[in-house]
Amino acid sequence: MYVFKTKKRVRYAETDKMGYLYYGHYAKYYEIGRVEALRDLGLSYQKMEDDYGIMLPVLSLESRFKMPAYYDEELEIVTQLKELPSKMITFHHQIINPKGVIINTAIVKLFFVDMKSNKRVETPAHLAEKLHPYFKSTNKST
Repeated sequence: MYVFKTKKRVRYAETDKMGYLYYGHYAKYYEIGRVEALRDLGLSYQKMEDDYGIMLPVLSLESRFKMPAYYDEELEIVTQLKELPSKMITFHHQIINPKGVIINTAIVKLFFVDMKSNKRVETPAHLAEKLHPYFKSTNKST
């Protein structure tokens, strides 16, 4: 399993009249987690597009709101890949408040598209290569 953590502070402009992080901004926080996770692996969306001709459109987003986030809180965005991607990549996100409480969870599915043919493709080899070490079996045969 691959896990990456990053932080994001809630800005005043991101809050609603109640002082909560507006629900529509959570998708942006998930994207921050995904982008930084890929960057941690030595990749970026721009590199995937420019160097490899691969786009990653979102197929679905499922989000669960447990508690609100507030202005000026520094939130931790935890991004996980629980399985190696094949025709799609599934990111599991948690947003954690400064007290260590999970306030939001999400599952975001994306698929790989070849920019020249505009067709879905398997996981690009360069991405699979970067992720493979995180999914090596720890079971040893005797």
